[in-house]
Amino acid sequence: MQPAPKGVTVHSVDVSQAATPVRPESTILRRLPVPLIFLIAFGLSFTLIYRAAGPIPLLTQWNRTDSFDLEEKAGLARVLKASAMEDNTVILTTLNAAWASKGKIIDLFLESFQIGNDTRSLLDHLVIIAFDKKAYLRCRAIHSHCFALATPGVDFSVQENFMTKGYLKMMWRRIDFLRIVLEMGYNFIFTDADIMWFRNPLSRFFPDGDFQIACDQFNGNPYDRNNRPNGGFNYVKSSNRTIKFYKFWYSSRAKHPELHDQDVLNIIKYDPFIDKIGLKMRFLSTAFFGGICQPSRDFNVVCTMHANCCIGLNRKINDLSVMLEDWRSYMALPTALKTAKMPVWRVPQNCSLKPLH
Repeated sequence: MQPAPKGVTVHSVDVSQAATPVRPESTILRRLPVPLIFLIAFGLSFTLIYRAAGPIPLLTQWNRTDSFDLEEKAGLARVLKASAMEDNTVILTTLNAAWASKGKIIDLFLESFQIGNDTRSLLDHLVIIAFDKKAYLRCRAIHSHCFALATPGVDFSVQENFMTKGYLKMMWRRIDFLRIVLEMGYNFIFTDADIMWFRNPLSRFFPDGDFQIACDQFNGNPYDRNNRPNGGFNYVKSSNRTIKFYKFWYSSRAKHPELHDQDVLNIIKYDPFIDKIGLKMRFLSTAFFGGICQPSRDFNVVCTMHANCCIGLNRKINDLSVMLEDWRSYMALPTALKTAKMPVWRVPQNCSLKPLH
């Protein structure tokens, strides 16, 4: 036996004289200070309670000063794993307080999944990314998969009108977040919450496309970069190509500080860097992925309808509600009439690009 270090007292135990065997861990605990034993016990108890409770982000994180720490990334990993399809695809949308109130955009969005054709099961794979505390609490009340994404120094709890400073920060925060999702190995369908889901879109995506995006205006050629894409709906596969693309997209904001992500995309889609990294970009037809700008004309194939070309929350709510009514009327038709009658959308009604007064 080696001698004990100077200043350390060694306690010996005569096992032959002990009434019962002395457990080694008991000896160790007797050597520890009482406060330390209490802290260990408290820590173990807290860990067990936290694991049992599941991934519930702490609301104090809205006051953090960092942008995306390890704890937040671990929480995101749990939510993505719980919501992913078999091929590691998740459906993502973002939400702030202005769109989260009862009867507002988020309720219409979730209702479309409930009444759509083969869309209800997709809710199991939907993650709502909350930009503020109110949006997060509302999400927890109405949906299974929620994630709190804080942005230092920015209050996303108020309505951000189109192209305001807060609006731009929110859009670019979204692009950077989607890059993180790709780096974690997940494919995603990103959808704005002002998009109604009427039919499962998975069969309408190109098998060979890396980055597939809906359009405000579609010219009939899914390979033509002259199409006018809309960043509110896209399907992206996780790969080195798409990760590099999202990094390039996000870094390009520095050259165009007054533009939002969609306008910057319309600039960089022609950049030689896209071909250099081999990104396969595809533009989705408005026949399947329509909107106010260019509606889908066939109820029998439409997958989504977007309240694009529409400035103002109340305008959007009105026209999205009309879309849901039109869809219910279509679904109520006998099968023969669904193809013979050829219903049409009653939108736009209030939606317009005219400035709000």
